[in-house]
Amino acid sequence: MAIAILGGGISGLTLAWYLQRAGVDYDLYEASPRPGGNIRSEQRDGYLVETGPNSLQLSEELQELLGGLGLSSQLQDAAAVSQNRYVLRQGRYQKLPSSPPALLTSSFFSLNTRLGLVRELFKPAQPANPQETLAQFFTRRFGSEVVDYALNPFISGIYAGDPAQLLLHKTFPQLAALEQQYGSVIKGLMKTKNPAGRRRIVSLVGGLQTLTSTLASKLRRAHFGQAATHLHRRPNDGLWELETSAGPAPRLYHKVVVALPAYAAAPLLQEQFPAVAAALSHVQHPPMAAIYTAYNRTDVAHPLDGFGALNPKAETPYAAGSIWTSSIFPGRAPEGQVLFTTFVGGTQYAEQARQPEAEQKAAVHAELSRLYGIRAGATPVWQYRYYWDKAIPQFDEHIGPAHAAIDGLAAQGLHVAANWRAGVGVPDCVRQAQNLAALLAGR
Repeated sequence: MAIAILGGGISGLTLAWYLQRAGVDYDLYEASPRPGGNIRSEQRDGYLVETGPNSLQLSEELQELLGGLGLSSQLQDAAAVSQNRYVLRQGRYQKLPSSPPALLTSSFFSLNTRLGLVRELFKPAQPANPQETLAQFFTRRFGSEVVDYALNPFISGIYAGDPAQLLLHKTFPQLAALEQQYGSVIKGLMKTKNPAGRRRIVSLVGGLQTLTSTLASKLRRAHFGQAATHLHRRPNDGLWELETSAGPAPRLYHKVVVALPAYAAAPLLQEQFPAVAAALSHVQHPPMAAIYTAYNRTDVAHPLDGFGALNPKAETPYAAGSIWTSSIFPGRAPEGQVLFTTFVGGTQYAEQARQPEAEQKAAVHAELSRLYGIRAGATPVWQYRYYWDKAIPQFDEHIGPAHAAIDGLAAQGLHVAANWRAGVGVPDCVRQAQNLAALLAGR
């Protein structure tokens, strides 16, 4: 049995690696000469920047993958201060309480909201609603203040999304399950709390691209710089014909795995599966820019003792927030400097994402200066921008039809391994790729 894998991001590379270990024949095709998709680490002018995921939560599946690749010794743990998270409130950054008990004793939320958190313990569950948005769920369980100053900045900063649009059952199905099982979400979280605490936040020496580069180097049948251009399933025997930018594939395939963004998969399926292609074309990918800004440490008043800070939409900010890169992973900026990674764009800030680069850099510097107490007259030592025209896929009303449509092709030998199906995090993609490899290998 031969399998074609279309796409060489983390999902496609991981799938190929596990199929190879299982002795399953495959070919991986990737349009770019560089493997890794959105995982990209760049060394620029003495700075190490990530232009995709900035760090990873070390799940069991990811740890297994790293061990199999011989990369366990390359793990780099985030600094202890990264457990602290800040949120903009009334024009200044305040530390976000890290647990339900801390929420009750902190002054971050009003007394009425804190009492509402206690009342949540006794609120009955409502019937499951697959169309309920995150904002609707959190409003009825915890109140609007939690939505405005906890949920909104988190969803905007991490998922580039809008909680009023993202679906609970697609984004955080575990929360929906906790309500149904325990009545109270807080009660469910307390009963199911991981005794080991939070997952480790890690990177790799040299950046996260070390993972995808190592994966690619170990694959025996990976074809980089070859884009899949035409895909056809033969009606007589069900085998798949594939054409690439380098010409027809040298053989037929029993199964095909699409490991591409939804917008890239849609054209390949248009001719033979137009309804599926239409569903995939509706998946939303808002634009996003990352602005990397370095200052002399002596010019910045804020202690930067955390992972970073998020900006709620209610505070009318320019950017969704910043990661304090040099605090999380010291050594990624020259000695005596601090490095911010600031995110501009996403569903709620799409207009800012499309502004000219110089305008974005100036606006980010102005906002950082105001919020972090940067010395008057101080200018960035260094700035750099990276732009995604189509960034993180949104699990909104369009994602359900896309999932149903693509899942319906599995019986014909076409599968998907991608973040718009698995979940947007790298651990989600690794888990899905491992499971799919086991399925295709017959294990």
